[in-house]
Amino acid sequence: MKKLQYISQGFTQAEQEFNIKNALDNGAQWIQVRWKNAPENELIRLCENTKKRCSEYKSVCIINDHVHIAKDIDADGVHLGLKDTSIEAARSVLGENKIIGGTANTFSDVLKRMRESCDYIGLGPLRFTSTKEQLSPILGFEGYEKIIRELQEKSIEIPKLFAIGGVVLDDVERLQQTGIYGVAVSGQITDRPSMIGAFRNALHQDPITLQNG
Repeated sequence: MKKLQYISQGFTQAEQEFNIKNALDNGAQWIQVRWKNAPENELIRLCENTKKRCSEYKSVCIINDHVHIAKDIDADGVHLGLKDTSIEAARSVLGENKIIGGTANTFSDVLKRMRESCDYIGLGPLRFTSTKEQLSPILGFEGYEKIIRELQEKSIEIPKLFAIGGVVLDDVERLQQTGIYGVAVSGQITDRPSMIGAFRNALHQDPITLQNG
């Protein structure tokens, strides 16, 4: 599983597609399509276009929240918030071979997500982020360290945890030292997609092979 996710940004379909293409052009291997409060027909078109584009770039395409859109366009999977569709329901719709990620904010959330057999867990937020309405309590680095320490003390194997929420490049080294598997980034990559290479290097991903598309 890739260690860097780009979470899409944009207030319109055109902005979203522009930012996603920029991310792919700069080596993104994992796109999570996230467009809250979007008109449904435009969201569906965005998801369809992103899936096609990700296929061209051999990148993973995950849809935030919308399980049935993910199924209809044959996306690689979904990411579900704590108040979204259950993991079990999503699995019954999408099947065993799709990626299903889930959000967590606390140690008990992590245990819940592990019981639900999530493929990965988006744990956060690291710090305040303006891209998310109704932000959960901020974890900070100490929050990640505490949760991972609790898992270790209970001899629970650490799942694939992605730090999320205001993550920037300078955070990567310290996050990995805590035991975090990867990061999900939105703002910094939207603003400077050329930073994807630096993120991947910091996460010890394979070297970038850029494609034109």
